[in-house]
Amino acid sequence: MQKKQGKQSIVFAVPPYVTGTANIVGPMEGQGLLASYYDKIMEDTIGQHPSWEKCESFMLEWAVKEAVAKDSSQMDEIDYILAGDLLNQLMSTHFAMRSLGRPFLGLYGACSTLAEGLLLGSVLLDGGFGNKVAVGVSSHHDAAERQYRFPTEQGVQRPPISQWTVTGAAGTVLSLTGQGPRITVATVGKIVDLGIKDPNAMGPAMAPAAVDTLWQHIQDTGRQPAYYDMIYTGDLGRVGKKLVIQLMQEKGLDITANYEDCGCMIYRGEQDTQSGASGCASSGIVFTGYLYRQLQAGNLKKILLMGTGSLHSTTSYQQKESIPCIAHAVAIEAE
Repeated sequence: MQKKQGKQSIVFAVPPYVTGTANIVGPMEGQGLLASYYDKIMEDTIGQHPSWEKCESFMLEWAVKEAVAKDSSQMDEIDYILAGDLLNQLMSTHFAMRSLGRPFLGLYGACSTLAEGLLLGSVLLDGGFGNKVAVGVSSHHDAAERQYRFPTEQGVQRPPISQWTVTGAAGTVLSLTGQGPRITVATVGKIVDLGIKDPNAMGPAMAPAAVDTLWQHIQDTGRQPAYYDMIYTGDLGRVGKKLVIQLMQEKGLDITANYEDCGCMIYRGEQDTQSGASGCASSGIVFTGYLYRQLQAGNLKKILLMGTGSLHSTTSYQQKESIPCIAHAVAIEAE
């Protein structure tokens, strides 16, 4: 059976089940709009750990372990762990994996990592290479700000277009058998770079990549936007979300009725996050909490989750490079 459809999409012959999810967040996320959908809310952003990076490692390890436990599985039943974060050399992820003792593939897709992990995990299971895969993502506001922008202690004023990196981690278990929503189709994104160089403007930089992937998904699968109850991007924020709607309208499609961005769903307006949330954990905590429960309850039947990633680095910024971006999409459908 030919599983590739069109130019960039995959139709799974044996769609994997999403059988377990878990998340952990920092205090600011716990004060936001989706507080009741988080498994664990930390009292502060460091806990009992000596650094922000070690706190992030703890969160990711906890989320993967908790997702496996909620799947009623043992860690040795997990064939592969696919995981990533925002830091150099996947620092938080690699240290989180030390105690888990499972075959591991590190992923760097920036904030698209959750969708990339779900996509690749589904490929592994559908291809017969295992029975269970765990996918994990994490981000930490203070650690990411220190690496990519300014030390938080410096108190640099953020422009209105900027976003707030989520402190949190999410774990997901995919299984060949079980119950729950299934990943039926995926569309692999390609790099889109329209020349934006401002690292504060990640939403505008990533929006064209999201539109490119969504448009290709439609062309490859024949599924119009109305096929889905909701279409979600990962972390474009309010500015990027508006651009996606505008760019899709220019292609003759109005998605305003069933489109939302995870980065606009996490914080309250008075929390001073400017354009909204960003980070690997943005789509991570929204999917493993709110969206997964809505799918389980039958309130959502079909969603398209598009992880969006801004693939710049501190080095590329200092060398005056523009920001290459990507978006991957996975269709998740409840039976």
